[in-house]
Amino acid sequence: MKKTNPFKFGSVVEEPYFTDRTTEQAEIEMVLSSANHLILISPRRYGKTSLIKKVVSSLDRPLIFLDLQLITDLNDFASQILRRVHRVFPLERLRSFFRNFRVTPTITLNPITNEIDVSFLSNSNQVLLLEDVFNLLDNLGSSNKKPIVVLDEFQDIKRLGTDTEKHLRAIIQHHQNINYVFMGSIESMMRQIFEEKRSPFYHFGQLMPLGKIPFSDFKNYIKEGFSDKTNDADTLAEIILTITHCQPYYTQQLAYTVWNRWDHQMSENELVEAAVEYLIQIHDNDYHRIWQNQNQTDKKILIQISRHHEQMLSQANLQKMGFSSASTLYSGLKRLSQQGYIIKDKANYQIDDPFFKSWILRKREE
Repeated sequence: MKKTNPFKFGSVVEEPYFTDRTTEQAEIEMVLSSANHLILISPRRYGKTSLIKKVVSSLDRPLIFLDLQLITDLNDFASQILRRVHRVFPLERLRSFFRNFRVTPTITLNPITNEIDVSFLSNSNQVLLLEDVFNLLDNLGSSNKKPIVVLDEFQDIKRLGTDTEKHLRAIIQHHQNINYVFMGSIESMMRQIFEEKRSPFYHFGQLMPLGKIPFSDFKNYIKEGFSDKTNDADTLAEIILTITHCQPYYTQQLAYTVWNRWDHQMSENELVEAAVEYLIQIHDNDYHRIWQNQNQTDKKILIQISRHHEQMLSQANLQKMGFSSASTLYSGLKRLSQQGYIIKDKANYQIDDPFFKSWILRKREE
């Protein structure tokens, strides 16, 4: 028997928990080994961060990673970049560059953690601030060892000011010693930034949508994880993937829960049903909160998708949900997609969290 659970979810996934993505790894490595930049788009919890970090670890190049969801304004943007630069490059090397900054940062070093705190005056010229900080990144790099700068949830750049995209593009388009990776989970907003001709970042890099892990590859991975638990790991893997639709995070979560709560007296179907029931119970309060925060239109849409996700924009569906026009349904679908509650899978819509879907169905039945 394996002594440790072979499945992992909720944080960056590394070996031995990382599965498949061999084609994507090769494509990303090809882009990052060129003079080009990468735009990686997928729904949340599809493994973008794990994938990027796995590729970068094989390249032996400096990685600077920042999630823009956590950024409050341009001063904070610049400060957080500098903090992450310090994790990669020694402060002694940075000091000579700081002397040339037109907007001088205030830097304090925590002697215990060796982390730095960075701040700028609130009335600083923010265009010069961005130029100083991002040009530092390029100056620190070299043609032999380019840093890789990952800006996650890049669609949130729109929160930082109407001209931020224009200013940032004007700065980084001249960089020669960096590969940028722009990641985002809201496809419509990311495509607006990188695909619309009027956007400053129009066609700024290689766009790569990241889909689900193929069924057969994920199935083999799950079978291997349960190989010491059951002689019918094939059936068990199929049951799990039928419920999760190959969504990486929830597949790992369900497999982890089944493995943890294993009962040799139960069949494969019973094991998965018990695990799903357990996950619904522990998230019951969260699901109640999510549900109560939805308006009536969005509740109707979630109910309909949980029952039948095909042909959501059909006239028959409009009548079932009591909508007088397709625009009402379309607006709701767009809103729920941006909030991350639903995803579009080819021509159909699915509820992102399969256990939330089960929760809705069970509450309706009750």
